[in-house]
Amino acid sequence: MKNQYDLTEGSVRIALLRFSFPLLAANLIQALYGAVDMFVIGRYAGPESVAAVASGTQVTQIISSVITGLTLAGMILVGTYAGRKREEEIQKTVGTLLSLSVLVSVILTFGMILSAKTVLGLLKTPPEAFSQAKLYVVICSLGIFFLCGYQSVHAVLRGTGDSKGPMLLIALSCLFNVAGDLLFTGGFGWGVAGVAAATAGSQGVCLLCSLWYLYQKKGLFDFRPSRFRIDSRIFGQLAKTGLPISFQECMVRLSFLYLTSQVNRLGVYASSAVGVAGKYDVFAMLPAVTAANALAAVTAQNMGAGKPERAKKFLREGLLFACLMSSAFWFWAQISPETMIGIFTKDPQIMEAGIPFFRTCSYDYLAVSLVFCMNGYLNGRSQTFFTMVSCCFGALALRMPLIYLAQALRPDNLGLIGAVAPAVSGFMALYTLVYLLWVPNGRRKNIL
Repeated sequence: MKNQYDLTEGSVRIALLRFSFPLLAANLIQALYGAVDMFVIGRYAGPESVAAVASGTQVTQIISSVITGLTLAGMILVGTYAGRKREEEIQKTVGTLLSLSVLVSVILTFGMILSAKTVLGLLKTPPEAFSQAKLYVVICSLGIFFLCGYQSVHAVLRGTGDSKGPMLLIALSCLFNVAGDLLFTGGFGWGVAGVAAATAGSQGVCLLCSLWYLYQKKGLFDFRPSRFRIDSRIFGQLAKTGLPISFQECMVRLSFLYLTSQVNRLGVYASSAVGVAGKYDVFAMLPAVTAANALAAVTAQNMGAGKPERAKKFLREGLLFACLMSSAFWFWAQISPETMIGIFTKDPQIMEAGIPFFRTCSYDYLAVSLVFCMNGYLNGRSQTFFTMVSCCFGALALRMPLIYLAQALRPDNLGLIGAVAPAVSGFMALYTLVYLLWVPNGRRKNIL
């Protein structure tokens, strides 16, 4: 296989931007899945439905956290072998990753359907929104197989340096999602069930198109039946890299679920306000998420090619990219948070509850840019154990206790609760930088 997307040569800045912008666009379009759901529900249903989608989305994101570990590990491994020009190893990795995605998706689907009621109960989902939230989770769970499948394919493509293909595939899927939301909810009046069905259906379309695109990439994966098997050695490598990522993602998600459970105690308006803020978190943190994923891919390729110094240059460029782009959302939240909330709902009580929360939590848009980029670089170097320990410490030892303390001291002050996330992220950025600068790495003095 000729590597058409070699990230180990040429200008570092141009290579990063060329890879990152299609990835950013794909992540932006992906985020529209949830944003369109919230937008349509806000226009065609009441605050109970908005709260139901907000709580249901928090639950379904647990699944995304688990899948992230598998797919990111696949991308890193494919990228490493692409840097080494090891075509047969890439074939084995793709076959193992796709086979694992089938197995994992089946387990997750049944697990989520069976546990939906329990998880929503732990989240203290408002009683008036509970049944709708459960329906949303169950229907979305039917799309886990599609979600896991297409994300695995996209991980393979990005590992070889192709970020444009996944972007186009996600864009096509999003069009189906928007059309389905408007038809099922706006046209048929299905409410929460409509937006969930549109999401699952569009994910199925994305999987079919992604498999076809991968098939067209001659030499990357030949789709012979014998290729669809789990290679024990590749499985071990995926597990070593992916399990820490999945675990840390789940723990981070758990901390935000805890936030949801605490806010849900304050009623449907506070719950809806934080749910709307969560949609903006997705968009505002997209540059950081994009830079982190890009850094994992380019670092893996360059480490595989024996170019660690070039990988470090990518980190510096990634930090600049993420911080500059995320600052726009921070500025908007400081100047006019009411216009941000107004895009999703005009309810005055949701607006009143959300403004102080937006103003404080938006500082996290800047802080996570530092954390995500450094973690992406470390993941690309397969140092996922440190990122796991770091994220788990931040989530369990810092974020959750501070949320509890803020809620206990001032339960009516969403601004104080919103300040917890940037405070924790800032501290995580500090000790991650210390690790990069001073922790020994083999014969080298430090990782940077």
